[in-house]
Amino acid sequence: MAKTEHHEPTVAVRLDYADRPAALPEIIAAVASAGGTLRTLSTVRRWNDEAGVALVEVELEVSGLSETDVTTMLAAVPSLRGCRLTQALDKVFGKRLIVVGGGAQIAQAVLGAVSEADRHNLRGEKISVDTIPLVGEANLAAAVRAVADLDRARALLLAGSIMGGEITKAVRELQAVGIPVISLNMVGSVPDVADLVVTDPVQAGTMAVMGIADTAKFDFARQKGRRY
Repeated sequence: MAKTEHHEPTVAVRLDYADRPAALPEIIAAVASAGGTLRTLSTVRRWNDEAGVALVEVELEVSGLSETDVTTMLAAVPSLRGCRLTQALDKVFGKRLIVVGGGAQIAQAVLGAVSEADRHNLRGEKISVDTIPLVGEANLAAAVRAVADLDRARALLLAGSIMGGEITKAVRELQAVGIPVISLNMVGSVPDVADLVVTDPVQAGTMAVMGIADTAKFDFARQKGRRY
């Protein structure tokens, strides 16, 4: 996989509509009929208006259409109560590094990652670092698998002292969809399958960010299977 990925520009909009089964299919059909492609769809909130009508706010990102095309097309959808342009999350928060683990290891890994992200973001990148401290094989395996469903996730860093079993299976599944996994040099079988193994957690965070930054000359593909 090439380090620099091509992402078609998108138009992001927030929509409010009456919460009924046919509403969302109507919106998606309108996008397709206008020649656009729906890239992301996420529910922001649900609430009831003063009359007790259930409403839903969602955010869409559409490619292949201009802002004017999108707003004009959506204005004709009968279910809509509101439509407003917003900024696509990749323009605001950019790529995401996900850090999962626990204890002192994850704190130090995040320290390295945030420091390195700041250096590249000053040079024009937009890289965000998301983390969750977890314990337990089942929780960690579920978190690893969920990274595949996270929008803008470009890499996973596993920072802990022992990981294997179901977590290792989850790592292989994540790699199969093209997301590289960096691991601390820990007990268990995860380091045996990780794309890159780094002993020092601060260095691991630093190298993980370098691997997803276009402004760094560091490629996970060339580091495959190495240990530092």
